[in-house]
Amino acid sequence: MNGGLYITRLCAWAPGVENSIEWNEWAQGKRDISSGDKGSGTQVPAISFTDSLFRRRLSQISKMTVQVVHGILPVKDDTKMLFVSFRGELSRQYQINKMLIEEKSLMPAAFSLSVFNAPPALASIALGLKGGYSALYPGNNSFDEAFAMGLASAESALYGAQGELIFIYADEQAQTEYGSFFNECPVPVAFAFLLTREHQSTCVPLSSLKSEDGGQYGSKYGSPLDFLKRLILCGEIHVSS
Repeated sequence: MNGGLYITRLCAWAPGVENSIEWNEWAQGKRDISSGDKGSGTQVPAISFTDSLFRRRLSQISKMTVQVVHGILPVKDDTKMLFVSFRGELSRQYQINKMLIEEKSLMPAAFSLSVFNAPPALASIALGLKGGYSALYPGNNSFDEAFAMGLASAESALYGAQGELIFIYADEQAQTEYGSFFNECPVPVAFAFLLTREHQSTCVPLSSLKSEDGGQYGSKYGSPLDFLKRLILCGEIHVSS
């Protein structure tokens, strides 16, 4: 199913990594992604290309998603998006749970941007994309499952030589209250790339990014960060931020 698929563009964003040089340093183990906290707030991309009233309502994960999709534009009018996340709108769900515990009630408006598909929906609105999107949680906590389910559901988008798909991964900073659920609290990061069947002058075959050692649990691609590191280190495409 993955044969003949190529990655042609890449954009990534994370706190503490600001340009392609720093992304290469991160991939080589010379730089770390920060925890996401800076002063009293959470680091987020500026997304100054959006309306100020629109972006002020967005969470970290939604702003990251808008940023990385913007970074690989332009695309064809009918290009679809596939959004993958392990935690989704975690900060908004945290606020909802906190409100229920402390106030024993909840305003309906709190749900408006807390749903799992909010980030790709907001990216569609912000960037005027009309190709549609799918949002999925990887089964068995596996990035491989994301590829398997995503590419299967996007078969029509990649049908024929001209088909293309925007693949997006994003997870935001987890609150300290969730620390007991993680052996190591995952860092906030988002990346997007354009996946196509058309071989181009600067592209990376998806099949070449499989983990040589089988990765975690014998997976083909390992974790999202493992995958991103291999994609950056191959040196075939420029990573934008």
